[in-house]
Amino acid sequence: MNICLFTSEEILKPLNKNDERAQHIIKVLHKTPGDTFDAGIIGGAAGIAQITEISGEGQISFSFVPKTRGKPLYPLTLIIGFPRPIQLRRLLRDVAGLGCCKVILTGTKLTEKSYLDSNVVSDGSAYKMLLDGTAQAASTHVPELVVAKSLSEAINLVKNDSEFETSLIALDNRRPKESLRSFLEKEGSAKIVAAIGSERGWTDDERDLLEKNNFTLCSMGCRILRTETAATVAASIILNSMGFLE
Repeated sequence: MNICLFTSEEILKPLNKNDERAQHIIKVLHKTPGDTFDAGIIGGAAGIAQITEISGEGQISFSFVPKTRGKPLYPLTLIIGFPRPIQLRRLLRDVAGLGCCKVILTGTKLTEKSYLDSNVVSDGSAYKMLLDGTAQAASTHVPELVVAKSLSEAINLVKNDSEFETSLIALDNRRPKESLRSFLEKEGSAKIVAAIGSERGWTDDERDLLEKNNFTLCSMGCRILRTETAATVAASIILNSMGFLE
């Protein structure tokens, strides 16, 4: 946690001693009255908070001074075949840390149905991981999270949201047209959508659907990667090609 994030309502109130952020401020940062710490408003400004009082019950009162608008998210949307929940938590934390602007979790023909039925999104666990990744990156802007029941639905969401200059990529090691690197060198644009299949990859029908909708099938070498690994590596390669990791 490299920044303590608050909602616009929380930033105006004392912090309860049992709150995870209070525990971090006292036990990890070892802050006392008069000390400052990095803080920000979720979806808003980043700045400096100063502790004005720590009550006998451990409640932390603080003031907040905004300094910047926060680190902007990057124009990279990921369509991800729903992985197992434990992998999903790690994946979301990492792509949020990298600064992807949007994650569309989608069911695919090879997705385990139990993954789709898990409550990792509805119970707030998925958002919590996005928030953790955002705080790790000392950012205030959290990627948008959307769930689609099928790849077709996910593609429609992208088409409705995409602009003309968007590059569409689907990672695939079975029927690639070219490597991800070569595609980005010649056709990378200001906005990119990258689709990554679930653990068992895409079916031929899904590959056909992606190509029909102008996605280019790209490889990242001959090794078969876990969904979480493929998502993090692909996002890193793409963001670097866009100049955001320099």
